[in-house]
Amino acid sequence: MDGGFYRRDEALNVLGEPLESCSEVEPVTGYYRDGSCATGPDDMGRHVVCARMTAEFLEFSLRQGNDLITPHPEFDFPGLKPGDRWCLCAARWREALEAGCAPKVALRATHQRALEYVSLEDLKRHAIDLS
Repeated sequence: MDGGFYRRDEALNVLGEPLESCSEVEPVTGYYRDGSCATGPDDMGRHVVCARMTAEFLEFSLRQGNDLITPHPEFDFPGLKPGDRWCLCAARWREALEAGCAPKVALRATHQRALEYVSLEDLKRHAIDLS
């Protein structure tokens, strides 16, 4: 760790294990567009929660001013649809939780920095990868 920056190979998930990939299919997710919810000092939004999109969450995000549905080819972004996995800003996931529409999360692909915004208990209640 160097000044809060986590290299992908050093990053840990919310379970204290090595961070797994969130998604490597189109659209490629992550602040660094490498499929991982890794973060660094330039990721001001902390895109660290690996979530499976739902229509309800996508509409919620749109109402909050963050349109994740509309394609933006100029940014190589095809738009998201229900079922896609995407690295969300931890604060946005918390807002969705408070509004009752938080999408399910992949704990093993959610960066430990998410715990600065939400509790592990809340994340576990929405987990898709707990046995």
